[in-house]
Amino acid sequence: MNLTVFGATGGIGRELVRQALASGHRVTAVVRDPARLTVTGSGLEVVRADLTDPEVIRPALSGRNAVLSGLGPRGRGVAGVAARLTRTVLAAMEAEAVRRLVVVSAAPVGPEPDDGLLDRSMRGLVSTILKPVYDDLREMEAELSRSGTDWTSVRPPRLQDKPLTGTYRTVVGGFPRKGRFIARADVAHAMLAMIEDAGTVKQGVGVAY
Repeated sequence: MNLTVFGATGGIGRELVRQALASGHRVTAVVRDPARLTVTGSGLEVVRADLTDPEVIRPALSGRNAVLSGLGPRGRGVAGVAARLTRTVLAAMEAEAVRRLVVVSAAPVGPEPDDGLLDRSMRGLVSTILKPVYDDLREMEAELSRSGTDWTSVRPPRLQDKPLTGTYRTVVGGFPRKGRFIARADVAHAMLAMIEDAGTVKQGVGVAY
């Protein structure tokens, strides 16, 4: 497949690029600073772009089979970036008639799992502290719903920098019961697996150990 990855210098984005190349895909990584992308490979094209103008990124999408996005806020101070940048990506995809899109969101954006009183309390506390971040991701998902793309929003819980296991649980339209953690590498693995999974199209998918 010919894939385009946005947010390729982030933790999940780097894993998307690395794993996609290892699986034999051709990858176009769209980044603001190419020096921050440490992944290399013969099937990799790196494109420098700011994501402020859909016209600028259209060449990075032309003829691609799917788009994967690791774009998102890295803290409360930059909340708003996920929705804003995703609008640019969606406009460019529409212009280039690229339909498949898989993005990273977060577990609190989806339906609340039945995990017991303690877990619900912790979830509520985290959601309050990070409200600007989750509001941003909710608006991003609203933009997806309004678009004509075949989107999937992957909603992980707390992220860890641990090796790929390839073993995790997914729930379409929900969240794995008592799922508290997952490695960024496994989130990327799940995203790549969902590209050709028709059952995840226009759905939020919870993913966790």
